[in-house]
Amino acid sequence: MKRFPSSLIAGYRNFMSGRYTAESERYRHLADQGQKPQTLMIACCDSRAAPETIFDAGPGELFVMRNVANMVPPYEPDGNYHATSAALEFAVQALRVKDIIVMGHGRCGGIRAALDPNAEPLSPGDFIGKWMGLVSSAAEQIQGNSVMTDSERQTALERISIRNSIANLRTFPCVRILEERGKLQLHGAWFDIANGELWIMDPDSQDFSRLDI
Repeated sequence: MKRFPSSLIAGYRNFMSGRYTAESERYRHLADQGQKPQTLMIACCDSRAAPETIFDAGPGELFVMRNVANMVPPYEPDGNYHATSAALEFAVQALRVKDIIVMGHGRCGGIRAALDPNAEPLSPGDFIGKWMGLVSSAAEQIQGNSVMTDSERQTALERISIRNSIANLRTFPCVRILEERGKLQLHGAWFDIANGELWIMDPDSQDFSRLDI
C-alpha cells in the first residue's frame, strides 16, 4: 500500500467513517438485491464534472457511463470492441432504465481539441483524434464562423455534440423501440463548471435553458 495515493487512502477513511456509516444499511441492501437505477447518465470523464456530485446522487441511484466528451457512437454491430455501446446495452436491456441523459459540460478538453485544426495526436494511435471524429463535420462548420468568439464556438460544439449523441442513441434498435413505446426518455443537459449552472435541452426545440434554483 506504500505506493497507493495517500490522498485516496485518506478519502476512503473519511468515506467509511462518514457516508458509509450513515448509509451502511443501503449498501448492504444493494449488495444483496443488486442495483436498480432508473437513470443512465452519459457524461464526460473530466474530473471536474462528476454526475454523482452534481446531482447529489446516493449509491445505486445513477448508472454512469463516462468517456471523452460524453459522446455516443452510432449503432455498429461489427464485432469490434464497443465500451460505450456495451454500457448502453446493459443499462437498457438488463437494468431497464427509464431515462437516458447525455450531459456535456463547459470547457471540455475533447471538444476544444476537435475545434483545433492544429491539434497534434497525443500518441501514434491518436485515439482521441479518432474518437472526436464523431463531431468533425460540425466542428469544421463552426471553425469557419469568424463572427463567433473562441468560447462561443466551444460552447456551441459542446451542445451540438449532445444533440448528435442523442441522435446516435436512436440508431440503437433497443433504444428506438422503447422510446417509441413510451418506456424510455432521452434527455440532454449541459453543466457550466465555472458557475455551477445546469442547462437542460428542450426535447422539441432542442434549445438549452438554464435550470432555475
